Amino acid sequence: MEELHLDKLNEQLASKKSFVLFVYTPMCGTCKITGQMLRVVEAALPDVSIYQINLNTSPSLAEKWKISSVPALLLIRSGQVQERYYALHSVAHLYDLLKSFS
Repeated sequence: MEELHLDKLNEQLASKKSFVLFVYTPMCGTCKITGQMLRVVEAALPDVSIYQINLNTSPSLAEKWKISSVPALLLIRSGQVQERYYALHSVAHLYDLLKSFS
């Protein structure tokens, strides 16, 4: 999973391509587990673009995109957040969710 910073995120949004954004903080234990699960899903679904961003270094995103907690998974199409997920139960759940997004 490629780490994005605000400038790279803005480039990705401007491209209007569909992608998944994993929002995390480094001290969040659940975020670490979710990150591991997403790496497994990323290997299984190479056509799905998955990026991650540290909310601590990009706090403006929380307000802009109404992120209420981490970990958060944002499904983005045409530069807009289409869906938000906070309960990321298992690799199988994430796989099913992202397979339908691709």
